[in-house]
Amino acid sequence: MVDPAHSGRGVGRALCEYTLEWARAAGFRAMQFNAVVETNAPAVALYRSLGFEIVGTVPQGFRHPAKGYVGLHIMHRPL
Repeated sequence: MVDPAHSGRGVGRALCEYTLEWARAAGFRAMQFNAVVETNAPAVALYRSLGFEIVGTVPQGFRHPAKGYVGLHIMHRPL
């Protein structure tokens, strides 16, 4: 997560890119996020831009404080 006061400045992208590179260098073959809230459009867009695909969605897997129960994406990408 990135502090909202610093969003939109590339911090999240830099963190993700570093983590992907670290995992690749450590010998991991893929990365998977098991809980990406479907209403978190900025996160979903960032992960998709980094090559992640939604491989499944748990219906109503997250109780959003304003939107009620929403889906929870499982996102995956090979390294």
